[in-house]
Amino acid sequence: MPVISAPHDFNEGHLFVDLKSILGCPLYLKCEGFNFAGSIKLKAANEMVESAEREGILKPDSVIVESSSGNLGVALSMIAASKGYKFLCVTDSRCNLSTRLLMESLGSKVHIVADLDENGGFLGTRIEYVRSLCASDDRYVWLSQYTNPGNWQAHYRTTAPQIARQFPGLDVLFVGTGTAGTLMGCARYFRQWHRPVRIVAVDSVGSVAFGGEPGRRMIPGLGMSMRPPLLDESYVNEVIRVEEADTIRACHQMARRGFLFGGSTGTVVSGAAHWLARHDTRDMTAVAIAPDLGERYLDTVYQTNWLQDLFGDDILDPSRSAGPFETDEPAPREADRWPQP
Repeated sequence: MPVISAPHDFNEGHLFVDLKSILGCPLYLKCEGFNFAGSIKLKAANEMVESAEREGILKPDSVIVESSSGNLGVALSMIAASKGYKFLCVTDSRCNLSTRLLMESLGSKVHIVADLDENGGFLGTRIEYVRSLCASDDRYVWLSQYTNPGNWQAHYRTTAPQIARQFPGLDVLFVGTGTAGTLMGCARYFRQWHRPVRIVAVDSVGSVAFGGEPGRRMIPGLGMSMRPPLLDESYVNEVIRVEEADTIRACHQMARRGFLFGGSTGTVVSGAAHWLARHDTRDMTAVAIAPDLGERYLDTVYQTNWLQDLFGDDILDPSRSAGPFETDEPAPREADRWPQP
């Protein structure tokens, strides 16, 4: 067992869950939430901070500032607290309450923007606020996860090699797309690997990361209201867009089997399940990346009132599922039903 002195020194990167018994098709899920930041964003955060330190951009009186929907903000909060920096996270109303409270518990400041940008999202407004801060005081240092090459380099060095070592016969990799850091790091790595790997990007309906019309998105994590500057589509074989209703159903289906994952993971798993259901999976090795766990979504994805208010009373009705999740699910046994008071 490792002994550490800084929280970012620990990150379990070799845990995979076999989802075949849940999905009915072969899919291994790489779990990235087992670290003190609780998500895959720890990798990018650590890479960007250490790069800024090496380049002399971060100084003892620096205030790190970043636009984040949640997980990167938590990772930077943890690293800033460990290293003695101040950190300000600029987020919006979709950020989960538990995530905001966690950042504040780590000593960070959180600013919430309320105005929508021209694409109907908050990202443009968040970035403009960050820019205004940096223009007002040179102590503010914006790491800019949207343009920082350290974002994708972290996954080129860690996430992709971890998958390759575990699955040398990998055929297809499903990666959720937000800033495109994880996607591009893994795609670049496997482009140079000894065998071809199909890279499938998973995005949320309403995101404009790969073009299309903007739409309402209530679950933070994946999707963008602008094209990610890091994105190079020449590395991507296919794009799948997932409705948030299917994201929620995927999360709850896994939770019924004891696996509580976050909204980003539900999106990736739903997209992967639909893709695998349409393809011949015999002798196929498929992996999807789970960015985080589900505790931070207890007041949204797993909260009945929130679900009903936004998606209707029948959001979890199995008959509404468009995917393969419920096809082989047996009807509840009488002994499994909750007793009526």
